[in-house]
Amino acid sequence: MAGIETHIPTNRRRFLLSSGAAVAGVGAAWALPGQRSSSAAPHAHPLTRTTPARTGGRRPAPYGVTTLDTAAHLTGSGAYRRIGSGPGWPLVVRGELAGATAGRQDRRTALACFVQFTDLHVADVQSPLRTEYLRAGSPGSWRAQEALSVAGAVSLVEQANALGGGPHTGRRPAFVMSTGDNIDNHSTVELEWFLTLMSGGRITPNTGDPAAYEGVQNCGLPLYWHPADGLRDQDKKRGLPSIPGYLDAAIRPVTSPGLRIPWYSTPGNHDDLPGGCLTPQDPELTDYVTGSRKLFSVPDSDVAAFAKVLETGDDPKSTVLKEILARNAARSRTVTADERRRMFTPHDYLRAHLNPAFAGAGPAGHGYTEDHLNDDRMYYTFTVAEGVLGISIDTTYRSGHFEGSLGTGQLQWLERTLAAHSARHYDADGRLVRNAGADDAHILIFSHHHSPSMTRRPDAARSEEKRHDGEELIALLSRFPNVVAWINGHSHVNRITPHAHPTAARSFWEVNTASHVDYPQHARILELVDNHDGTLSLFTTLIESAAPHRTDFDDLSAVGLASLYRELSYNAPGLAAGMGGGVHEAMAGRPADRNTELLVHRA
Repeated sequence: MAGIETHIPTNRRRFLLSSGAAVAGVGAAWALPGQRSSSAAPHAHPLTRTTPARTGGRRPAPYGVTTLDTAAHLTGSGAYRRIGSGPGWPLVVRGELAGATAGRQDRRTALACFVQFTDLHVADVQSPLRTEYLRAGSPGSWRAQEALSVAGAVSLVEQANALGGGPHTGRRPAFVMSTGDNIDNHSTVELEWFLTLMSGGRITPNTGDPAAYEGVQNCGLPLYWHPADGLRDQDKKRGLPSIPGYLDAAIRPVTSPGLRIPWYSTPGNHDDLPGGCLTPQDPELTDYVTGSRKLFSVPDSDVAAFAKVLETGDDPKSTVLKEILARNAARSRTVTADERRRMFTPHDYLRAHLNPAFAGAGPAGHGYTEDHLNDDRMYYTFTVAEGVLGISIDTTYRSGHFEGSLGTGQLQWLERTLAAHSARHYDADGRLVRNAGADDAHILIFSHHHSPSMTRRPDAARSEEKRHDGEELIALLSRFPNVVAWINGHSHVNRITPHAHPTAARSFWEVNTASHVDYPQHARILELVDNHDGTLSLFTTLIESAAPHRTDFDDLSAVGLASLYRELSYNAPGLAAGMGGGVHEAMAGRPADRNTELLVHRA
């Protein structure tokens, strides 16, 4: 099997992060309600480092700033570390699935260029349904930066708009695909914020009292960071700053320019389910989320009970949460009720995407059409570029679970769709099947869940259907040589996995991208090229938001808040101290999971 080759441009000093195994327990430390971070070991492929420049010695122009040029890094050695601009990350050529031949840079043809957003988690941080109190048992269960999710996401939209062209092809990105967990609480107001963010307009990231913040960050409990007052909370003890005016700024209106290119939407568990894991439309939770009472703390025994049920998916999470809310009713505090926090149905979700007010740069519906309303279907095909097909699939459990799967009906639809766009494929027994009438296209699959997070758990909302896991989906995709890559999110980790097959043409890549709410707050540019030597290359280049790396605690403008959003995420509990070690690598990935050239045999 071919190895991995690292290209570091000669005009940039080497910036290679220390290697090391992922720290045991990282997934548990970072787990949030409805989210489980991957704790699988990093890839074990050897790295061979070389120094030739990319693509004939320079990148095609025009292009925007990417992590090939510069990347955010922590400076200093205090408890709270500031962000600065550091050297970019190298291009890693990965030849596990197809060999890299000399001269391909000079003969390749660009086929497609687009951008992937994932796991934006645009959040109403004042919602009564939030379970911030789980932080008492797991520090990563609440984020100090999450009140700034809108400002941070607007800055990512600005960065996508600034990309003049892909760094390896010069081709302007044709669209953005957001691969799920676009919102956090499954609330109507968050959905409106996300759609406005992507399509353009004014967002006021505040619910409840229109003139005041009513969340955990001014509640007087040292469990949470209180940026705007003098409370000596646990985060200030570990170095987080005092920032007068922070909460007022966090709920101020923000204007998004909207994407200037078309965008598509793929659903994640936080889009489909309250908290990403609870039963939708539960009457008691429906009343609670729009009501005037909110819990800010619970006894340690309740923290442990709910944390346990999140890890044992067969238990009724909504039931346990309702029991906790009932037991602790006397502890709850009065907040301003807000009907905009109501949950929505899959039908509502589709209708909102089809609303002309959110058309933005198109396409109408952002992948969904009126036909999808007939059965609340959230999977579709679309044209990535001439000769390149995109397939967006829905991997969520609608009855309430943070893991993913496919139902039999959707799996059969996917098989038919793949066959219709493949002149040749293999049946389940490995026999070659030819289809002369097929529209022979290169195929890219998009989903929220990655393969390790897909299980065969029954889905009570679709009890008549058998569910299918990640291994079954890999087996199906490997029957179709036209499949180039499966692109997804959910893990909040950068990881790229080769799915090799004994028949080399049946191999494909899985590209798993980290979130934009947690460190390292990345999105990706993806560029597909034909090398005209029997191989294709898929270039993956990580990008950060447009916000400056350097923060200023006195700058509470939208730009200043976006910079602070990044810096706070880099200082999450246990993360800053672990930079250069396993925690860091578990989230950001190795160099081979970041800026890459992924070679695959051309079908």
